[in-house]
Amino acid sequence: MSRVNDALSSLVSALIPALPDEDESAADQRHEDALELAKRILSNHKRSAESYDINHVSDLIKKKLWRENDAPDKAIQFSNLYSRLLTLPILTQKWAILYLLHQLGDPASESADISSSHSPHGTGQKGRHEFRSERPSSSGRFEKDDQAYAPNNGSFSARLNELSTQSAELQNKSKINQRIGMERRTQSSTPEALSVKAEFDPALPKADVERPTEAALLRDLPFTLQGLSSTNLTFSSSTTLQLPSTLPIPIISLLHTLAEPSLLYRGLSEFVQSREEGLIGQSLRSAVGSELRSYLGLIATLEGEIRRAIMNLDEAETKVSIGKAGVTLKRCVVWTRDATMGLRLMSLMAEESKTRKGGQLISFIHSFSTSYGDPFVAAFAERMLVHMTRPFYDMLRQWIYDGELSDPYHEFFVIEQDQAQNENKNADLRRAPATSVWEDKYKLDHDTVPSIITEDFAKKVFLIGKSLNFIRYGCRDSAWVEAYSKDASKELHYGDTATLEAFIDKAYKTTMARLIYLMDDKFKLFDHLDALKKYLLLGQGDFIALLMESLSSNLDRPAGSQYRHTLTAQLEHAIRGSNAQYDSPDVLRRLDARLLELSHGEIGWDVFTLEYKVDSPVDVVITPWANKQYLVVFNFLWRIKRVEFALGSTWRRCMTGARGVLASVDDKMGRDWKVARCCIAEMIHFVNQLQYYILFEVIEASWDQLQAAIAKPNCTLDDLIDAHTRYLKAITHKGLLGSTRSTITGTREDSFTSQLHHLLKIMLAYKEAVDGLYSFSVAEFTRRQELAAKIETRTAQGKWGFGDKDDEDLSSPLPGDRVPKGKSRLPERAIDSPIPPLLHAGVDDQMLPSLRKRLQDLSADFRSRLVVLLGDLSVQPDVDMKFLGVVMNFNDVYRPERRRKRREGTKDKDKGKDRDGDRTTPAVGRQADRAAESKASSADGSWARRQGDKGSEKS
Repeated sequence: MSRVNDALSSLVSALIPALPDEDESAADQRHEDALELAKRILSNHKRSAESYDINHVSDLIKKKLWRENDAPDKAIQFSNLYSRLLTLPILTQKWAILYLLHQLGDPASESADISSSHSPHGTGQKGRHEFRSERPSSSGRFEKDDQAYAPNNGSFSARLNELSTQSAELQNKSKINQRIGMERRTQSSTPEALSVKAEFDPALPKADVERPTEAALLRDLPFTLQGLSSTNLTFSSSTTLQLPSTLPIPIISLLHTLAEPSLLYRGLSEFVQSREEGLIGQSLRSAVGSELRSYLGLIATLEGEIRRAIMNLDEAETKVSIGKAGVTLKRCVVWTRDATMGLRLMSLMAEESKTRKGGQLISFIHSFSTSYGDPFVAAFAERMLVHMTRPFYDMLRQWIYDGELSDPYHEFFVIEQDQAQNENKNADLRRAPATSVWEDKYKLDHDTVPSIITEDFAKKVFLIGKSLNFIRYGCRDSAWVEAYSKDASKELHYGDTATLEAFIDKAYKTTMARLIYLMDDKFKLFDHLDALKKYLLLGQGDFIALLMESLSSNLDRPAGSQYRHTLTAQLEHAIRGSNAQYDSPDVLRRLDARLLELSHGEIGWDVFTLEYKVDSPVDVVITPWANKQYLVVFNFLWRIKRVEFALGSTWRRCMTGARGVLASVDDKMGRDWKVARCCIAEMIHFVNQLQYYILFEVIEASWDQLQAAIAKPNCTLDDLIDAHTRYLKAITHKGLLGSTRSTITGTREDSFTSQLHHLLKIMLAYKEAVDGLYSFSVAEFTRRQELAAKIETRTAQGKWGFGDKDDEDLSSPLPGDRVPKGKSRLPERAIDSPIPPLLHAGVDDQMLPSLRKRLQDLSADFRSRLVVLLGDLSVQPDVDMKFLGVVMNFNDVYRPERRRKRREGTKDKDKGKDRDGDRTTPAVGRQADRAAESKASSADGSWARRQGDKGSEKS
């Protein structure tokens, strides 16, 4: 250190000349003053050099090398040398070395740039403007709110040089005017200067207004960052900050950057203080308020640094070199950079909260953490979600553990339907009153499901809460729900996704298992489904056979003569006489017989039906729509069973009579009975195959699928409802009850149902005709027996066995009765009834041909309709329906053909058939057939209309 002092003293002595008239003491004092000044200069230079930015000098050298050289080799070589320089600890004045090299390279053009960029109040502003012009100072989002002080971005760079020159001229003129004592201050005479300064402040500034120092701006900065006006920085409105017009461009650029958090803070403060309905919206305001308090903590720290720096410097130094204390506007920009980013994000969230709410708002904020690569943005969004999702997780916890929806502002993804809206809505027949708790009370709103959970997760949550609510109110088991909530309830919060999924899975399994257990054990749902299959789908064969046998005599009578107590008594008799008596008393109590709505001309077979009553909560699965489907299938199967019973009775009668009565008349009607037995055999085969197909191939197969769906380990009530619906749809579709076709008139009718209805109708009519043939055969047998007995008696008396008078008497219906001329010998009741009375020889020639013609026509009509049905079955996409056609025509005795659509207005004049292929009854037997058809058409067109929901009963 003594060597430095000696060298510095020698340098001062050499530089300061001696005055001739000066005494020695004055010369020594002048030497000491100069030496002290030199020491002070050296000490100040060393301290300020430490704060110089070595990276800035390095960037200037790199840019110069890029401008002067086309190839990047020089710049790359300098970067390598610069890296090696930074690693040398022995060199402490690295900035000075680079500064010297930069000046030696081009001292004329770049010296002012370096010196002015580090001078607190240097006059060379050009370098500073050029430096700031290369670095934009504001985001696009903020520029739209602060046009009052932000320069035009398009002309900002172009006017920097122009503004710096004008500022230098303005300062020179100001100094001259002050020196000559002029009171009147002048403005800059250049129009361009006025326009540029007008962009900073609408009012044109005076040229002699004192420029605020950086220390003064730093002193006001904490107030500005809090949205408060200060001496130099004032807020003219909530979105406008007025900046002093006399500041240079670099300072304006820095203040422009610092003004962004100030204005954002003002807007967010208003947002936090605003009132809006919505728990998640209020939680967002709370989270924003917490972040703003953290921001104010940063401002307080920054204010402490600024005050400490100003206090460490005296007044003279404050005006000259505030940057020496380590606090500058540029450093304040760096310190508030993260806070500004956070304020931007919160401002965007606040704007989106005006149009979004609930799960949509959570999804928007969650997108910042999943769709942006900036770690700061992701971490900030996660921190916001932790606070603002607390109401959402509280609603979620109450829903999955209590089954209650606590959402007063409709922010949760589960919506409670309006009861009045449900009542006014068109009723769906698949829903029962209890389904208002299960299907209509709550709905899942997919639009409000937040992105923090998946769709499958949301559906599982929805099912858990809905099941708990149904257990509480539908199954009346609130005690279990309260105990479950007390034991299993846990606190849910954002972030721990794995734990949350584990809680949801456990709650899901527990709730579903409890619900299925209640439906099975307490409410006997599966027992009711089995009872429906046995009694309404004719699965209990002995019960159905006994019921039909006991009811056959009653149901043959007109519908008006049927009484419900008689039917109920026969039903109880069938239960006691079959294995149905071993079923549960609760099941048998629900089984009842009732009558459908009566129509004119119907008989008991048309209005009889069985009914199985279910109540809540079982009617959630067995809905009114399901009850209607069961009724449709039962009426169809009951009709097939009736035809099977009728044909079986006729077949047994024919087979029994073939060994007795019919054998006696075989010479006269043997061929007729052979043809009749063959046709009855065809009909019985058709009915048996149809009944087998529906009961086994359709119902049993669908029942197995239903059982498999119910037996799944994770089966829910929704799965059970869907499986039962598919079960009934499969039965009605495959059971030939669901296919429709369009008619010429534009209406739609059940294709297979209509065809089967006509086939069954023909079979009943054929059965009545065969009964008429049997009555005719019995009458012929009786006539022959009477004639043989009379011949034997007369022969024993010694008379002729048979005479003319006896022939005339036997030809009359009653002894001594004479038939008038022109009148028929056929009794009047034989005309109206399909079953003729005992016939006599006199009417033999008229009645037998009529019966033969009737049987022939019905047989041909049956075959023609069966051929069309087989043709329709052969083109069905369902394999089982095709198999039914194959079974019915296993030996290819029929030639299946498709139904041919006929044009409207055309008539088939060559054949006596109507549009559907019915043959016209011959005139000779038309009157006798009318009564047969009225009784045989026990389920004509009105039968299809009645299969729905005729609910009126006859007491």
